[in-house]
Parts: sequence; C-alpha cells; structure tokens
Amino acid sequence: MTDAVDITIVASAFGVDAVRTAGHRKWAEASKRAGAAGFEVRRELFGYEADASPSRLRELGKQIAELGLWSVYSTPASLYVEGGRLDASALRLALDEALALGARLVKLQLGGFASEAHGDAIAAQLQGADVRLVVENGQLAQGGSLSQFVGLFEALQREGRADVLGMTFDVGNWAWCGVSSLNAAAALAPYVEYVHCKVAAGEGARRFAAAPAVDDARFADVLHRLPRHVPRGIEFPFDAACIDEDAARRVAWLAAA
Repeated sequence: MTDAVDITIVASAFGVDAVRTAGHRKWAEASKRAGAAGFEVRRELFGYEADASPSRLRELGKQIAELGLWSVYSTPASLYVEGGRLDASALRLALDEALALGARLVKLQLGGFASEAHGDAIAAQLQGADVRLVVENGQLAQGGSLSQFVGLFEALQREGRADVLGMTFDVGNWAWCGVSSLNAAAALAPYVEYVHCKVAAGEGARRFAAAPAVDDARFADVLHRLPRHVPRGIEFPFDAACIDEDAARRVAWLAAA
C-alpha cells in the first residue's frame, strides 16, 4: 500500500461567506475532525482587516497549533508586478503575517514575472525566516501561463537561487488559462512543493471550481506526475448538506490517491 500524503484543507472549501462570518478557527476545528494534517488560512477571507494584525494572527496560529494542525498562509498578493519588478513590499508583508501565524508555507500569486527572478532580493528577505515561500499558478493570463513558470525557475537557476522558493501547483487553475494540467505537471514537477486539488467545471465566464470525481482518470494522472511526498490541499467546495462527512471522506480519499 502506498504511504498516505499530508492533506490540508483550504478555508474556502467550507464556503467564502461561512469563513468570513464565523472566522477561521471554526473551520480549522472542522479540518481537524475531518482528519486533515494542515489548514490553509486565506487572507482575503478575514472578516475584518484587523484580523491580519500580528496579535490576531498569533492567536489564530496558536489555536491551529493546539488542534495539532500545521498551517499555510495564503495571500492574494503577487510576487511580481506588471513589467516583472519584484514587489518587495508585498513579499515583506506576506512574510511578516505568515511568521506571526506560525505558518509552514506562505503562498503568493506569481503575477507579472517577465525574465528576471530577483533571487538575491528574495533571499535577503527570507533570511532567518522559518517559513517556505511558494508561488501559485492563478486563473489570469498574467501569473497563470506555463511559460512564465518555466521561465521563473530557469531564471532562478541562472541566478544561482534555485532553492529560494517553490511552487504551489493548482490543478484546476490551468483550465482558466487554456493550459493542459498534465503538460504543466510534466514540465514543473521538480519545483512543486504543494498541490491545490480541484478541477474546473463549466466553460468561459461560467467556469467554476469543483470536486474531482473519485474515478477521474485525468485528475489521477496529474497527481501521479507530481511529487507524492508534498502536501495536497483540498480547495474544492464540500457538500454543504453534510460538510463534516464529506470533508472526512475527501481527506481519506485524497491521502491515498
């Protein structure tokens, strides 16, 4: 039997309004009941800006740790702005907030990466920080193209900074950009340190995130192309009529997939 993988639950899987109304702690507790190993905190789902203050983040991080979970801190900020400039202030803020939370991973969008990775500047900010930086493929053309991610890791290699960051590979997001997730997995697997699990349903403006079918061969093929030892995050919505049961079932399934 294959060893099980660490599964995190992304807060948004419980519903955007539910998280904004009740706060992250309630859903971290639900994640623990479901058998998850980790919980992803989403900055954009805080009910109030004050929830991102250092003291509130420290308190939330303590609550998550007391449940026996480790945490991911996700921010919608981008690492690079249009034109390819490193957004050093966005990175600094994300790092400070992630460190206050006590997160294991801090996740940003890639944004406007062009050709230069600015690896030395990123490394300088990360010096002494006990958190791993990962960038995610998004749903927009800027920050969601396969060529950008290939270019990023090639640039980091050229700059001698190949280890400064890793990738969050969002299986479903590639569909928004017209990229085959299987092709992307083949090209980017060596850099993947976290996997967001969902598929895309619908078309065009009506496309939305959905749960993969248990017998979805294409989704399974993508997972098998990616490193098995990295954590997998559930980002698809749970069945609102039976959240606890659905979450537990999905955690067990994805851990063994």
